[in-house]
Amino acid sequence: IPKEKELASFMGVSRTVIRESLNRLKTMGLIESRKHSGTIIRSPDLSAILGKSLIPRILDNKTLMDIFEIRLALEVGMADFIFSRKTGADIEELEEIVKIEPDHSDNILFDVDHEMRFHGKLYRMTGNDTLEDFLNLSLPAFRHVYNTGLLKRNGKRKRYKSHKELVALLKSGTPDEFREGMRRHLENHFSRIFTENNLPDQ
Repeated sequence: IPKEKELASFMGVSRTVIRESLNRLKTMGLIESRKHSGTIIRSPDLSAILGKSLIPRILDNKTLMDIFEIRLALEVGMADFIFSRKTGADIEELEEIVKIEPDHSDNILFDVDHEMRFHGKLYRMTGNDTLEDFLNLSLPAFRHVYNTGLLKRNGKRKRYKSHKELVALLKSGTPDEFREGMRRHLENHFSRIFTENNLPDQ
């Protein structure tokens, strides 16, 4: 971009105003100074921008629940990416993670830390760095939703797909089966958001 003096002349303001504005853009990660190149426009670091805002203690409950719902939508929607990019090593790592889980999942809500280890691996398997960054940045908000009781506790729990069953689908199922399995895995989260009367048909 033009030098400070040129920008000040073109925009009809002082160099002080230009300098302050450029500093703000640098703070936002929209420009950077390079030796022998001057100041250039750069692709913004979305993770850094989000990281400055996703602070559970200052977000209202509606925003926290919106973030939680985004997580559910992403995890159902990213199933095809996971399935198409999985490797044998990925499956082995997932099998190690789920070794301590029960074989069936009736009326079980997994420990948050364990659930995040499993789902964190799935996010990495998508090969989408921005998606993985979003998960890591959003973890404090997820924990806050769990720990503060924002999710309804009186929803009717149903048997849903366990982590072990999802790994089995990754090994021998189809993309459609895995996507449906992920939706069923998250069933109890959906049922704690919606009332029984307006829960979407399965």
